[in-house]
Amino acid sequence: MKIIDPSTYKLPSQVRNILLIQLGDIGDVVWTTPTIRAAKSAIPGGKLSILVREGFGSLLEADPSLDRVFEAKHYPGNLFRQAVGQFTFLGEIRARHFDLAVDLRLGDRGAFLSLASGAPIRVTMHHTEGLPFWRPFCFTHSTVPVGDGVIRHRGATEQILRIVRPLGMDTQDLSPRLWVSDAVKKSVREILSREKAGGQKQWITINPFSRWSHKEWGESKWAEVINWLWKDRGIPSIIIGSAEERQRAEAVIRQCETQVINLAGQTTLAELAGVLSLSRLHIGVDSAAPHIAAATGVPTITIYGPSSWFDWAPVGKDHRVILPEMDCVPCHKKGCDGSGHSRCLDELTPEQVIPVIREALDRL
Repeated sequence: MKIIDPSTYKLPSQVRNILLIQLGDIGDVVWTTPTIRAAKSAIPGGKLSILVREGFGSLLEADPSLDRVFEAKHYPGNLFRQAVGQFTFLGEIRARHFDLAVDLRLGDRGAFLSLASGAPIRVTMHHTEGLPFWRPFCFTHSTVPVGDGVIRHRGATEQILRIVRPLGMDTQDLSPRLWVSDAVKKSVREILSREKAGGQKQWITINPFSRWSHKEWGESKWAEVINWLWKDRGIPSIIIGSAEERQRAEAVIRQCETQVINLAGQTTLAELAGVLSLSRLHIGVDSAAPHIAAATGVPTITIYGPSSWFDWAPVGKDHRVILPEMDCVPCHKKGCDGSGHSRCLDELTPEQVIPVIREALDRL
């Protein structure tokens, strides 16, 4: 595996069909969109595809830079059925005859899929510690991540873009961006009409949940915020989340003194992006939703506690972060003393959060 020298390397002219592999979480997919634009601009008139985890592809289906979105699926059934499914999927990948495959993470599955793609040039980030010995054999080249010499807060966008910059792929537009198709917009309008949500920008989306309990703020506190939004500003709220979080959303709503719409588990990822794009403001905890909202152009307020906001929070003047006033923040731990709960978030009160919301609304 050859390490690419960015000072001398030029993307071969025969590279006209590129596959990006991004098998990270939803937020990682959103943060990859500037890299998608950078890769497309490097091959004018060429083709660009991306491979993401199962269920995430709908977020990118309307992206004008992409010709195809693949999902790395897990096939049900016995071993034979799983094997048939995987071989069929790999056949679809190989049939695209990619000239270049770039794995944007360091996982085993991405390495295998890079090799299985059949692309003659296969690139990964240069990294030697803690990886299986066989991984380098899946690639022909590696890149040492390169910054652009400007020190500024840009989060994971820069971390991902640095991997492809040695290949001559770069962009000055570092803002993550998601597109919502006309079909999804129509579906979202039908969902909102059924829920009697009113017109766009008339409500605020709330996401109280994370798959990690140590990032959550507390149901009763969210109910206080929702009540304040209605009583003080006359703004209704829509709670979003996964299907598994729907009952928890109902628990929040039972504590509210106004009608709240529960869309948890009622939308696809693409429809969620559509809902968020129509909201006046998004308020939530550290999860995928703030990234999706910001990428559709909606202002956000995100509550952080033990996790670091600096590398991951949405960037820009329309996006705010609320941090508990404790010296240990951020501690990067999954709860205090292994409890799964964070005292910093337990002690953060609605009285500390509401003024930030008030200021954000006054600026809209």
